[in-house]
Amino acid sequence: MTTVFLLITAVLTALIAGLFYAYSCSVVLGLGKLSDTEYLKSMQSINREILNPVFFMSFMGTAVLLPVTTFLFRGESSVFIFLLLASAAYLIGVFGVTIVGNVPLNDMLDKFDISSSTVEAIKQMRESFENRWNLLNTVRTIFSVISIVLVICACIWRKELP
Repeated sequence: MTTVFLLITAVLTALIAGLFYAYSCSVVLGLGKLSDTEYLKSMQSINREILNPVFFMSFMGTAVLLPVTTFLFRGESSVFIFLLLASAAYLIGVFGVTIVGNVPLNDMLDKFDISSSTVEAIKQMRESFENRWNLLNTVRTIFSVISIVLVICACIWRKELP
């Protein structure tokens, strides 16, 4: 049963790392080329649409399964350490950064009424949102990749144990 937990945890962690990686190296770049109004409307739409069951299952599932799987492997010291580090990286660098950084920015943007705002207000909103949001997303990307690398190490180490 512990192997099943480890595999599901690895898949969910990889899905989240892939989401943030793909976003960082494609979506952010494409959105950056849009006008201020197009950018803000696009980000509002993306931020609303990502709040769906599939995303929550992988994002929240990883936040739950990493610590649970870590606990299940508490008797296998090397595997436990890899999973503990993966859990810390995910919970602090991905989940924590999202909750403390990206979500408040998304909420601020969601409340912004583009259609009744001036060109200057739209420009200011983009300036106060885009660079900070992208930096936080880069942090999430790095930590999600670190998390999956550590989970993979746990899988490899587990396979090599007698």
